[in-house]
Amino acid sequence: MLSSPHEKALSLLFAELQSTAEEQSEAFLGTPGNLTQRTNESGTKFWVHRYSDALGRRQETYLGTGDDPAVIARLEPLRRRIEAANATIDRIRVLARAGFATVDRKTYATLASLHNHGLFRAGAVLVGSHAFGAILNALGARAVPYATEDVDIARPEPLGLRALPPFLDMLRETGIAFFEVPALSRRQHPTSFKEPGGSRLKVDLLVPSPGEGYPTIAVPELKAYAKGLPFLRYLLGESQQVPVLSPHGAVLVRVPVPERYAIHKLVVSQLRSMRSSKPAKDLHQAAILIEAVVERFPGAIEGALAALPRSAARHVRRAIVAISPHLPASAAAAWAALGSSA
Repeated sequence: MLSSPHEKALSLLFAELQSTAEEQSEAFLGTPGNLTQRTNESGTKFWVHRYSDALGRRQETYLGTGDDPAVIARLEPLRRRIEAANATIDRIRVLARAGFATVDRKTYATLASLHNHGLFRAGAVLVGSHAFGAILNALGARAVPYATEDVDIARPEPLGLRALPPFLDMLRETGIAFFEVPALSRRQHPTSFKEPGGSRLKVDLLVPSPGEGYPTIAVPELKAYAKGLPFLRYLLGESQQVPVLSPHGAVLVRVPVPERYAIHKLVVSQLRSMRSSKPAKDLHQAAILIEAVVERFPGAIEGALAALPRSAARHVRRAIVAISPHLPASAAAAWAALGSSA
């Protein structure tokens, strides 16, 4: 098998973390930290929130003087948030050691900032390999770890949120100095955002393309531009909210349902340059999910194939031939499900 199921106790622990993440309206962008009382030179006592940000830098946020009733009233809710976040991190550590997928602190902070602004609840979707890891976790499946520093955020329709700051400002709230990556053509607007220096951390903003091209499309509510991708509307047609796990905490995001993710990967594998290593990665991820989904949700793959646009059918037929090295012949149920596309 391409994946193996996690123990039931671990899946139950993940389900508890999902409930915790669903109740969390605001996530910390760094470590939970701690509350500390200090005294200044004049003898006045005051409270600070000490924590480490996404770059590992020690930070302090001034909360107010110790004799201010309004400050005292705010301390207890913040203290409870810190305690709850630390308890969540302890449970995530158990899952990570058992092979659940996690993201690094910078990716976590990036997703937490977008979550805090309500993007995922409003319909924005995390796609790409970070979504693949979150989907595996939700399926209770363990597979070969993936490595990526790209954060792919897709927006199927205009987000019904008012007074949002620019997308770039949301990213910079993490403390990471993101900048817009210039497009290859001066006439085009940037659709990617990167951390300076040698870092490979990059955020791509994506929207459905009206055809099979890759246009640059305005996203007015985010005061940004996005790259249009073919067949992305199909991928985003059904989604679910799941937690992304990190050593810094858990944050609720929206990801595609696994069967659509898998079939979209088949399509995308045939749209990429065959000189790239990405088609093989697409096919491998598709194979893992197809095998896992047919076991857990019979009929889901067949339904996802039936929902495909007709124009994608030829890509899927080629992909089913190309997936042979990644999907063993012994996965009879998976091959049978793929046969429904014929």
